[in-house]
Amino acid sequence: MTTLFISHGAPTLAIEPGATGQLLAELGQSLPKPDAILVISAHWDTNSDERTQFKISTAPKPETIHDFGGFPKAMYQIQYPATGAVKLANETAALLNTALNSAGIKVEVDEKRGLDHGAWVPLMLMYPNAEIPVTQLSINTKLNVETHIALGKTISQLQDRNVMILCSGAITHNLHDFHTMQRDIKPLQYVPEFTDWIAESLANNQIETLADYRKHSQHGVRAHPTQDHILPFFVALGAGRGKAKRHQPETTFGFLAMDVYVW
Repeated sequence: MTTLFISHGAPTLAIEPGATGQLLAELGQSLPKPDAILVISAHWDTNSDERTQFKISTAPKPETIHDFGGFPKAMYQIQYPATGAVKLANETAALLNTALNSAGIKVEVDEKRGLDHGAWVPLMLMYPNAEIPVTQLSINTKLNVETHIALGKTISQLQDRNVMILCSGAITHNLHDFHTMQRDIKPLQYVPEFTDWIAESLANNQIETLADYRKHSQHGVRAHPTQDHILPFFVALGAGRGKAKRHQPETTFGFLAMDVYVW
């Protein structure tokens, strides 16, 4: 089965799919169909929970969470009625607790957590009929990149059970640029330079260099003032097997590169 890293862009990707939406629809048709999907989204960050480091949802019918404001009314009417992958969630929590316990990492289940837009937006473009059970695993921005790579390595084995690992974030994510630039400008110079650096480092299997991207890449800090949207990439990096294929459908708003990687 497949591991993906998807740059999910603005929530409006759901109603303005563009080239990215076309790519995701094509991937949904061309990739082997999973029995269940485990999503790791930038928009579930459990860094404020002192009792646990990560959480995974066991909701049997995950709510479609509209975790954004100021968007068209149609955005708030969208529902993604997927069934929860409850058994997968419980087994993944047990797997992670066994593997990461020695590092002091604890994973708990959350019986109510639904799917945030980092999950349901790409899912509805890939699998519009919501026919595949889904569960979601959090990130934790208090923990380092290496921990998220280790998390990915642990869940990699789920692919042997026909589980797709879908990691959703952004290959570039600087909201200051969004608020200070015009919406229709050409890509800012640092955006392709940073994304090409990521692609080249990945192709050369320079994992340690990638993990310390803020030091080794010229534009790492500007591309990611905070690490929330890049951490799912590192989970995918740990989980993925073989060489990743890079897709570059477009850059939106001049600063959001919509790169997708498929392992």
